[in-house]
Amino acid sequence: MHARPHELTDVFRGSEARREGLVTEGQLRGPAFRRLFQDVYVPSGIPVTHELRCRGAALIVPKEAVLTGRSAATVRGVQLAKTHDPVEFVVPEEFRFGPIKGMHVRRTKVTKKESRPWRGVRIARPARIALDLMLRLSPRTHNWIRRLRIAVPDIDAFLRTGLVRRHKLTYALLRRRNRGIRLARNALALADPRAESLPESELRIVLTAGGLTPTPQHKIRKNGRVIARLDLAIAEHQVAVEYDGRWHLKPDQIRHDRERRRRLTAEGWRFVIVDAELLAGSYQKILDLVRRAMGSP
Repeated sequence: MHARPHELTDVFRGSEARREGLVTEGQLRGPAFRRLFQDVYVPSGIPVTHELRCRGAALIVPKEAVLTGRSAATVRGVQLAKTHDPVEFVVPEEFRFGPIKGMHVRRTKVTKKESRPWRGVRIARPARIALDLMLRLSPRTHNWIRRLRIAVPDIDAFLRTGLVRRHKLTYALLRRRNRGIRLARNALALADPRAESLPESELRIVLTAGGLTPTPQHKIRKNGRVIARLDLAIAEHQVAVEYDGRWHLKPDQIRHDRERRRRLTAEGWRFVIVDAELLAGSYQKILDLVRRAMGSP
């Protein structure tokens, strides 16, 4: 049978395609295809997304494997995973599978009720996705503040979709004895779906870890109407803490931010602006800036 690489329009296993005469070994090594995982390929013209990589990974994991965590959230429309982040699975404890480059596989107890069929394997249901978002990091690898800075933003975003309710997660965590479950409960207690971005959530955790009580999406009213909304506010001190991402570097946005903050400064508010570089650094520096704005020693 002649090779027909033009018939391959999605992710596929190289060994199967060779066996069926659709492609040769030489063609797989050429520019027409891109390798995603060992024995998993995609035509070069297809844009690689995290969802595509999840579909590719599903071709080589055991059928009992459950796609979960950031990967399952992204497949369900909550964009938590970047394109080349590891594809996250859990497998029943009795399975010996992995490690595989490009995947993160945990062996743990997982029931059929917690997932449904997907692409020949299974995908976690919302409550299980949320659980694994909170348990995905090893306590030995990250200190508790670092873990909360990663886990809580994910839970904020997932709760914001309405796919799962907080009370269901609270009940589920009460019945669990997983390693790291105490920190997972702390993450859920700190979650707040009012946050509108992952960095905003992370910034809130930094402030909370420092003993402050920021209010997300705080509304400022004047004469009975809302005149502004702040990312985070220490309202009793009239201190606003806001995250400026890359979109704030556009000229129109710079002018808008400057005018908005000028008006609010005239109303007695003081601003602490945090960018990506500052957020990635020592959280103590952010706390020092906020306390200075509050007038604390």
